[in-house]
Amino acid sequence: MSTILITGANKGLGREAARRLADAGHDVWIGARDPERGREAAEALGVHHVVLDVTDDASVAAAAEHVAAATGGTLDVLVNNAGIAGGQQDVGDITAADVQEVLDVNVLGPVRVLGAFLPLLRAADHGVVVNVSSGLGSQAVTADPDRIESSFQAPAYTASKAALNMLTTQWAAALPGLRINAVDPGYTATDLNGNSGPQTVQEGTDAIVTAATFGADGPTGTFFDRHGAVAW
Repeated sequence: MSTILITGANKGLGREAARRLADAGHDVWIGARDPERGREAAEALGVHHVVLDVTDDASVAAAAEHVAAATGGTLDVLVNNAGIAGGQQDVGDITAADVQEVLDVNVLGPVRVLGAFLPLLRAADHGVVVNVSSGLGSQAVTADPDRIESSFQAPAYTASKAALNMLTTQWAAALPGLRINAVDPGYTATDLNGNSGPQTVQEGTDAIVTAATFGADGPTGTFFDRHGAVAW
């Protein structure tokens, strides 16, 4: 049994991943910035809850202290799932502030969380980090006219996921004792996209669950979806 923390897990992919991993017997923590929503989700799923706003250094530090105290100072798996899509304005109308808002959650959020929880991951037998990315963060995928991702123009979101992919490879190289991978859930029906995706949340969490349950001999520095490897 692993102790697993999933950020942004009171709804959508995070909540479904928490449900599946808890049902598999793991000790799951839901991180959510809204205390009430996080508590309600945790109670419904029979898991733990910790208040965690990935944009707030103090909130992340307090969450790490809380989890460390409850688990004896270890965390087996961190799933960086919290993310936002940003606004739907025309590309020409996007401001630096718009992009900054998305990067603060989707890129700096995982940086904050990994930094705070790294001692707990290192204390585990084989710490695992799952960065929930997107095919929209792949230059190869978004340039392929046969892929639906090529039809989207969302500079802030796509740039944030491309940056998260690079963080994944850099962290994997710098922290060889951990298993650190990026996953593409695929186009899944969630609040993030107005429930427009053709996949169910169960299908969308297949890659997340797989990466979260890698053992010490699992891959690191990879990017994949439920069908296999995704080109960077």
